[in-house]
Amino acid sequence: MVDLPRPLSEIQLSRRNRLVVYYLTGLVGLVLIYTTTYNVALAQLEGVNQSIFASFEFIVQTMTTTGYGQDSGIWSHPLMFLFVAGTQISGIALGFFTLRLIIIPLFTGAEVNLDNRLTPKDDHVIICEYRRDSAVLLDELRELGIDYVLISSSEENAKALSDEGYSVIHGSPQDATAFERASIETARAVITDAGDANVNTILTVRSLNSDINIITLTDDSDMREILLETGADSVLSPHGVLGHRLAEKAVSSFKSELTDTIDIGGELEVTEVPIQQGNRLIGTQIRNSKIREETGANIIGAWIDGELQLPPDPDSIIRSNTVLLLTGGHDALEAFSDFVQPARTLRNHERIIIAGHGEVGQAARDVVSEEGLEVVTIDTEDRDDVDVVGDSGSEESLKQAGVETAGAIIVGLPDDSTSLLTTVLARSLNPNIEILARVSDTDATRKALSAGADYVLSVPRVSARMVARELRGEDVLAPASQIRLLRAPATPLAGLTLAKSGIYKKTGCRVIAIEDDTGLTSAVDPQQEFTGNERIILVGTDEAVQQFRKQFDVAPVTSSPS
Repeated sequence: MVDLPRPLSEIQLSRRNRLVVYYLTGLVGLVLIYTTTYNVALAQLEGVNQSIFASFEFIVQTMTTTGYGQDSGIWSHPLMFLFVAGTQISGIALGFFTLRLIIIPLFTGAEVNLDNRLTPKDDHVIICEYRRDSAVLLDELRELGIDYVLISSSEENAKALSDEGYSVIHGSPQDATAFERASIETARAVITDAGDANVNTILTVRSLNSDINIITLTDDSDMREILLETGADSVLSPHGVLGHRLAEKAVSSFKSELTDTIDIGGELEVTEVPIQQGNRLIGTQIRNSKIREETGANIIGAWIDGELQLPPDPDSIIRSNTVLLLTGGHDALEAFSDFVQPARTLRNHERIIIAGHGEVGQAARDVVSEEGLEVVTIDTEDRDDVDVVGDSGSEESLKQAGVETAGAIIVGLPDDSTSLLTTVLARSLNPNIEILARVSDTDATRKALSAGADYVLSVPRVSARMVARELRGEDVLAPASQIRLLRAPATPLAGLTLAKSGIYKKTGCRVIAIEDDTGLTSAVDPQQEFTGNERIILVGTDEAVQQFRKQFDVAPVTSSPS
């Protein structure tokens, strides 16, 4: 699908750009009026007939104070002198306006009012103090076609994001005027991620708009009830979800039954399987893995060397740190679990270490404890449920926690540098340990995999997916996952086959199932023509899914997530 230029009537300009357009339009109009008036006055008052273009040249020369050219000295009527003097004065005034309005802001980096950069807002989202890599969420909203305004109390951060083209203003989310400047009267929702100031922000919003939807993000799940009572409509805890997911992946390595699959309907499930040290598949080409023949499960993708391959290259070799993306019925996925079970039972001890006992670590500990596995926590603060008080990035603390004989370690530290160091140390002390890590910076994902982590989740990615699902009713089947699964209508594909649609070539996404009135099937025929009434299940990275939306202008199906 080729993106056509938008009609001029649909282009929205920021306040400052609108002002510039008004100014330039007025300037052109003034020059034309001056030119016509001078040409007529010269003929009527001085008896001199000349070309309109000559009069235009005179006006430009006069207003720019470059001289009077061939007309100098031909005036005798008092009104002509007054007109020429007025033109001179207005030219000087316009010069000052041009300097202040256009030249200085463009070329000297002078202070600008960020409010003037905003385009008109309606049915938009107001985001307050987003602390999880704002650009990731803002890019997500932009690709989903959701308009927004970010309010940041950091003037430096607001200016930097605004310079990059994001809709950002500087202000305090506890100040009602900031919301008024962000056009709260026409907004659809407010997202607040203001930490300890969440309660204050919610009360401020409710005082201005009692009906608006308020979505609150918090790193402290204990605050959930308080935030709901204060006035939040929904409370999201990305760290808790992320810790829960990491623990599920770790626990699955010790259990014979499969518990961390994603049900996409029609008895079809998807799961991610990190390949750890000692796995029987290591060193095998994907084409020779015999996974489908032995288990009935299908490999639909694989993270190899930090890159997602959809589908994977059949000649790619499965190594430790490879993450296989499998689909099939629950029995088939359990058969795969049994297929690799011999390598998984060679662990020295069913102990899971949790490095960091913040929100991520606590959520992970709850899951591991419920499964009856031994858990050892490391944290720098001596508090309840902390077994080893010390730095997780030190060899001494890891050895004290028993890393050399542990089966897995969940790295839930807030600092990425310490997380990477912990990962490297854990891998050096126990080559067979399974390492699952959270990172605070999206760009640190590949670094963590290179450092030896088997499975990595990014806080900004998980947070953005959770917010997107709240705002759009988006059927993101796995917000806390290394990949993204999406159910979307096939309306834009009507009359096309999957092969002709070019979905994979254009976006990098892969269709893994098709759902219609008869049910859901994973037997996708590339030559089957879409009627437009189907729904497709596709998989890809966040960037690939966003590209799919952009290329095919697809809105998600609103339904309850699995």
